[in-house]
Amino acid sequence: MIMTCPGCNSSDMKVYDFHGEEVDSCQRCGGLWFENGELNSALSTADNGDSCVRIEESLGEHLGDSKRHCHHCDVGMQHYHLMQGYQIEVDVCHSCSGLWIDEDERAKVVQSPLVKSLLADLDAKISAKTWFFQFLSQMPVEFNLKPKSRPVVTYLLLALNILIFLAYGFDMSTTDTVFENFAMRSNEVLAGHQPWTLVSHMFLHGDFMHLAGNMYFLYVVGDNLEDALGRMKFLGVYLICGFAAAAAQIASDPGSGIYMVGASGAIAGLFGMYLLWFRHASLTFMFVVYQKKLSPMAFFAIWLGFNILGLLMAGQGVAYWAHIGGFVAGLIIGAALKERVMESNPILAMLNEPEVKVAR
Repeated sequence: MIMTCPGCNSSDMKVYDFHGEEVDSCQRCGGLWFENGELNSALSTADNGDSCVRIEESLGEHLGDSKRHCHHCDVGMQHYHLMQGYQIEVDVCHSCSGLWIDEDERAKVVQSPLVKSLLADLDAKISAKTWFFQFLSQMPVEFNLKPKSRPVVTYLLLALNILIFLAYGFDMSTTDTVFENFAMRSNEVLAGHQPWTLVSHMFLHGDFMHLAGNMYFLYVVGDNLEDALGRMKFLGVYLICGFAAAAAQIASDPGSGIYMVGASGAIAGLFGMYLLWFRHASLTFMFVVYQKKLSPMAFFAIWLGFNILGLLMAGQGVAYWAHIGGFVAGLIIGAALKERVMESNPILAMLNEPEVKVAR
């Protein structure tokens, strides 16, 4: 019996070795036909972290009747998502349990067991422990992939900021001296005085809570970004975002003699890159006592909204323009580097595919 392709109705079907299984492949459209059990067997052999795949027995949402026809059984096929949370669309014959995938879905189907494993961590439910932590600290909890390597630069930045603060932060006289020499002032920099403060201000903080908030956010987003970029590139973009933040603050008020200190401008730049590269992550947001997982896009939109509101209300003591300037710099850098970063981080690229749906 000559098999006709369910995808394009071509009769040019050939036997194809798909990870140890002999399946039927259309020479015209490249689609693959799997008899009952063949997909499970092939995926169990493929390099995807699972040697005992049972995906055929646990397909995702039923999408209704397919336009395609099973030419083994002469019946209409049914349309399904490959699995919950991974919306690759496949066609299944309920009569013979055959399954059809299109050519552009091959690689995604092969890696589906790995996606399933990763989604189990990303979709983890909020626990009482995380609720209690955020209620007391008002800081978000992150749900993301663990970095492949130790984030050495992130830890060094954390340690450097903390040690510098401990050296001056509990003595007013020492704080005044340090700020006089190392905090940035727009009018002084534009006059050509103390140019080093464009860097040194990033490692100073006004008080313990200022330090704690900045270091927590650096800890949350820094490890994943360093893992994606590499150590030296991560340090480079961190400093560039800090410079961009300082430039935005200077441009907004060039005659100001107010001290500007803090890593928040540089960290705001990290926020911009994080939301572009880690769309699959979740950050918890708490409204009074209600805690909700949000996408990075939604979370940082709220963060940006608070900064714009503070700017419009002419709030004093917070460098809102530095935050916005650093954030915009991070978005620009993130967009420019995204393709290269995804090429060098295939798992990250896979999780950025539109078919991956994270539960929030």
